[in-house]
Amino acid sequence: MTAIRSCAFLVLSLGVMVFLGLTMLPALLLARRLAARTPVWFAGAQLFLLDVVAGLRLEVRGRNNLPDGPALIAVKHQSALEAYALVRLFPDACFVIKQEIVRLPVVGWFASTLDCLAIDRSAGLASLRRILGHAARVTSEGRCIVIFPEGTRTAPGERVAYQRGVAGLYASLGVPVVPVALNCGVFWPRRRIRKRPGCAVMAFLESIPPALPRAQFMEELESRIETGTIELVAEARRRDRC
Repeated sequence: MTAIRSCAFLVLSLGVMVFLGLTMLPALLLARRLAARTPVWFAGAQLFLLDVVAGLRLEVRGRNNLPDGPALIAVKHQSALEAYALVRLFPDACFVIKQEIVRLPVVGWFASTLDCLAIDRSAGLASLRRILGHAARVTSEGRCIVIFPEGTRTAPGERVAYQRGVAGLYASLGVPVVPVALNCGVFWPRRRIRKRPGCAVMAFLESIPPALPRAQFMEELESRIETGTIELVAEARRRDRC
């Protein structure tokens, strides 16, 4: 039954993508503000379909840890589920993404309407200056920046080095950083169609104040995200055994 529901979600998800892509394509040229709503609508549709069709929903905890002003939201990345949720929660945020995504036809065009901060790791110092300038403009407007500090999706229990870019943004912007732990990968493993029904959790943790030394910041960020994630993954697996 889980396999059937997962396949049904995939078919409906692709249908929504094609429908929105075709109907909103003219808005990319004629009404960019309207086009910018397309990723938000798509994310909302995916969350709805995941709940109704696949039986997978998301619980968000710790909203009280989000500051009133601009912040850097540093998120553990395990699946597309948290990405959809973040687009819905922060529709005006700037998302840090790989340059390759922006270059994709249609998907990349709509992604660019979100005022994304595209990382081009091959461009060196010039890319870094552009990124820091873009980020400073975003926070000066009172908006948040969402970043996946590992730079890629990781399976539950897997550890990869945190990228230096998050430390560069932290040092340059002087805003608090909100670490985000989650267990979405338990329910939606990367590179898998099958989704396990249940309730995944994404938790906003206590923020890290600005102006810490670089090494201390990176240690604190990784410790909070990884510790919180380990606890949430264990919670999901305990529920599965009950």
